[in-house]
Amino acid sequence: MFMGEFNHTIDPKNRIIVPAKFRDELGENFVISAGLDGCLYLTKKSSWEAFSQQLSELPFTAETRKLQRHFMRNAQECEPDKQGRILVPQNLKEMAGLDKEVVLLGSGSKVEIWSKERLDAETGDATMEEITESMSQKYGLRFC
Repeated sequence: MFMGEFNHTIDPKNRIIVPAKFRDELGENFVISAGLDGCLYLTKKSSWEAFSQQLSELPFTAETRKLQRHFMRNAQECEPDKQGRILVPQNLKEMAGLDKEVVLLGSGSKVEIWSKERLDAETGDATMEEITESMSQKYGLRFC
């Protein structure tokens, strides 16, 4: 399970350091892809393959095709260099608005890569208390 937050920068060659804590769990090769809400995802290769299989088994609808295109066309295998850096493809860099400061967040089964500016704006107007209450009522979740 991925947890924690790490602040880094993206260098002029579009490389980001993936913290050792995340690299250890991701393995030698993993996948970088478009995410949701304006971020990118890093996932274990085995998790990506399972997700891809789920996508391929969905009914052949317009929604399915759009979802498949969003994730599959914007995914790439990556392998960190000796310094633990990965190359962020230009299209993904632009999609996520990565400029200088980036934040890598552990998010359960994946790592999210955010522009610091975009992440700061992401919380919106709702407080975490309001979101927690709403989700508890809707889904019966219990929070610590």
